[in-house]
Amino acid sequence: MLSLLYQEGPSTKGIFRRSGSAKTFKELKEKLDSGAEVDLARESIFVTASLFKDFLRNIPGSILSSQLCDKWVSVLDQGNSEEKIKSVQRWLIEHLPRANVFLLRYIFGVLHVIEMRSEENQMNAFNLAVCIAPSLLWPPVSSTPDIESEFIKKISSLVQFLIENCCRIFGDEITSLFGEI
Repeated sequence: MLSLLYQEGPSTKGIFRRSGSAKTFKELKEKLDSGAEVDLARESIFVTASLFKDFLRNIPGSILSSQLCDKWVSVLDQGNSEEKIKSVQRWLIEHLPRANVFLLRYIFGVLHVIEMRSEENQMNAFNLAVCIAPSLLWPPVSSTPDIESEFIKKISSLVQFLIENCCRIFGDEITSLFGEI
């Protein structure tokens, strides 16, 4: 999924914002969940993007760890940009499982390459963050709609910061994780 999003996302207007066919999404999700072979290259990239966000939402406790919600939200309250980056790197390395960090590098590699072509696809870091942030982190307990809305704004700001600074956070090689596709 990430490889297809890396290939097609940068040239797809509204990637992660627009939804694919609900029927196709449901059929493919059932096939994937049952372990059947699926050729996503034959499907709409919007369905693939929807499937990927669904995959992220089904990671128990979220990929950024719901238990660390308060810590992630407080990252943006740090001093300057450099201090925020160091704080993010520390949280990634010290508190998340290696598999999560590995997947996050690929996710932000894809988001970065999409953001680099935002004039074409209309998905700048802010727009991408609004679409993908709720799939990356959520609070450990549900709360009122107003509190959840405020939380989503904060997490979207964090994800926007991560997209805009992903090369400094994850390293410059993030731009070549998928090689020359």
